[in-house]
Amino acid sequence: MVRFLAFALLVPTLLSAQTAGDTTPRAITIDEAVRLARRNSPLAVQARGDLRVARAGIKSAYFAFIPSAGVSLGSNWRRGLEYDPQEDAIITASSLSFSNGFGMRVDLFDGGRRFFDLRAAKAQRDFADAAEVFQLYQVALDVKRQYYDVLAAREAEQAARAQLAEAEQQLRVSTVRVAAGAASRSDSLRSVVTVGNARLAILDAENRVQLANASLTRLVGTSFPVTATPEDPAVPSVEMLDQAGLLALAERGPLVEQAGAQLSAARAQSRSALTFFLPTVTASAQRGGAGFDRRFGLDAPFNYSTGFQLSLNFPLLNGFQREENVVRANVAADIAEAQLRDAHLFAQQELTQALGLFRNAGQRVAVQLVSVAATEEDLRLQQQRYALGAASVLDVLTSQSALNQARNALITARFDQRVARARLEALIGRPLTGER
Repeated sequence: MVRFLAFALLVPTLLSAQTAGDTTPRAITIDEAVRLARRNSPLAVQARGDLRVARAGIKSAYFAFIPSAGVSLGSNWRRGLEYDPQEDAIITASSLSFSNGFGMRVDLFDGGRRFFDLRAAKAQRDFADAAEVFQLYQVALDVKRQYYDVLAAREAEQAARAQLAEAEQQLRVSTVRVAAGAASRSDSLRSVVTVGNARLAILDAENRVQLANASLTRLVGTSFPVTATPEDPAVPSVEMLDQAGLLALAERGPLVEQAGAQLSAARAQSRSALTFFLPTVTASAQRGGAGFDRRFGLDAPFNYSTGFQLSLNFPLLNGFQREENVVRANVAADIAEAQLRDAHLFAQQELTQALGLFRNAGQRVAVQLVSVAATEEDLRLQQQRYALGAASVLDVLTSQSALNQARNALITARFDQRVARARLEALIGRPLTGER
């Protein structure tokens, strides 16, 4: 009984511990996050589905050159009034007949429409392939931005805890000085306010970390919560990025490839529209039979007939539909050509902007590292001077505020540098450091 009661008391504790363990975010690397997102993201799934459809379109275009064939089996039941000469009367009679057949049809000439449709299908496949690469790197960009946001939130939490430790130290010094009569009561009150603000900063940072983890979990599409690893992902230096080389890669990026494939497909469809002004020559053959054998001619052979037909179809007037289709196809080709030109210009613009942001953020990181070190030293000096009575509490709080601003600026600069790098990778459609 004692063992049973002890086990009954421990069950809720064990269940609560298990529940708490289940909600603990699992640390994953940035490569794992990207891989999971590319597998689970609805946009990535849609891009892969579009590519499968485009590949099926190529097979359909090839099979258009092969004759279409089909078989048929049928039965016919008829009931009606008939004249019976033996009885010399009108009687009700019924009959059940069966039939089978086989037919083939092929277009001998269609003005080259099938060749142009095949070319357009291949261009659509290239477009879907480039669209998949583009979408995968857009997914990677979103995931990396959120992953870096988790790192930034974690850095903000560390900065807030350092701020709290410094504020608590200042509160102790102020309390001692006020008790000794060397400072006014407002010094301790200001220090209490500073400690309270530091604790609020910690709460805000913790909430930001939780929200960033939840957002990252949604992007990677896992059933368990995830978070970023403590390791800081490497960021290539500015010297590793050659603008001329990056421009050449951007000119062959997935966005430009999409526009190029779309232009090829539009031109092929424009030529295909012209083929409707040419006649179509079609050949077909049929063979079929009918009888009263319920096994469709296996027991009693049917009476079969064979036919062959060669036809030429050339619509003279169709309500201006052919001309309208040609105009639409030509307009689509003109639009695709303009979009390709704009894609090249956009790639240059995006490269200039992303590379400028990356270099600017790199310089800001270097400057803010020095700024943090300088403000930390200034705060230490002001705290020593305050302890000796050579500085006021306002001098200490001013130095503390400057240190907090420098830390936040460093966190923002690191985040901007990481995101700018991810933007460059999404633009060129490949990683900067060589890993996939």
